[in-house]
Amino acid sequence: QVQLAESGGGSVQAGGSLRLSCAASGRTFSLYNMAWFRQAPGKEREFVSAITWNGRSTSYADFVKGRFTISRDNAKSTVFLQMNSLKPEDTAVYYCTANRYYSGRNSGQYDYWGQGTQVIVSS
Repeated sequence: QVQLAESGGGSVQAGGSLRLSCAASGRTFSLYNMAWFRQAPGKEREFVSAITWNGRSTSYADFVKGRFTISRDNAKSTVFLQMNSLKPEDTAVYYCTANRYYSGRNSGQYDYWGQGTQVIVSS
């Protein structure tokens, strides 16, 4: 089992920044690929970004490219999502998730999920 706990959400004005963190506990964090998804009210959960277990490969949804950066610190068992130039349409609950062997965009392939952290961007 891997337990995930997100933090860092909040309310910010458009153009502002937030840094989300996801702390992992349980099994060896450094073995897991990590990803961020988000879900806005009335919408399906969607892929935001992913990073491989060693941090060498990252991927992003087109709507966050150039604005968001995913990173990880295996020594601290934490993955981060730096979000800049936030837009009202980024408003959502953001979730982190983990999988040993998968680092793609299909939420159904991920095994462990956090409870989420709310991000609200006002115009």
